[in-house]
Amino acid sequence: GKTFSCGSSLNRHQRLHREDRPVPCPTCGRTFPSSSSLRDHQKTLCPPKPFQCPTCPKRFASTRSLQTHQSGHNGNTTWVCPNCGKNLATKSALLVHQRLHTGERPYGCPECGKTFTATKGLNKHRKSHGDHSSFTCPDCGKSLTSKANLVVHRRIHTGERPYPCPECGKSFMATKSLSKHRKSHR
Repeated sequence: GKTFSCGSSLNRHQRLHREDRPVPCPTCGRTFPSSSSLRDHQKTLCPPKPFQCPTCPKRFASTRSLQTHQSGHNGNTTWVCPNCGKNLATKSALLVHQRLHTGERPYGCPECGKTFTATKGLNKHRKSHGDHSSFTCPDCGKSLTSKANLVVHRRIHTGERPYPCPECGKSFMATKSLSKHRKSHR
C-alpha cells in the first residue's frame, strides 16, 4: 500500500476512493474531493467563464474572447474560407475551420487516441473519461459528462424547450439546436 507522511495527506488520498466529493465546480457542477483537485480541473478542463455575451447564452474566460465572439454577432467577420466562402471572426477560427476541409485532426486524446480538430473538442471529450456518477439522469439512468449536458438531456423527459427562435417562434431544448435552426432563415 501507499504510505503518507501526515494524516491530512492520507485523508485527501482516501477521498479519491470514496464518493465523498464535497467541492463543486461553479462552472460545470462536477464535484471533487478537494479544492486542489478543483483547481486542477479549472486550469485544464473547465476554466471559469465570468463574461456573458449579451446577445446569446455563451460565456467567456476573458473580455477579449467575448469581444471576438461579439464581432460575429455584429457581422464584422474578416476571415473568409477559400474552400467554401464561410466568414469567420478570427484567423484562428479560420484555421480550425479549414481542418474540416483538410481532415487534419492534430489533437489526440492520450487515453483512447480519438483525434480532434481543436483543443476545445479534445477537452470536452476528455471529460468523458472521468467520473460520471454525479451526472446521472434520475429519470432514465443515463450517465452524462457534465451538469450542463444533464440539464439539456432532462428536457427530453420534461418537454421543456426554453430557446425560441426570434424569427418564427419555434422552440428548442438547446442553444446549439436553435443556432442550427436559425441558419435556415438566412
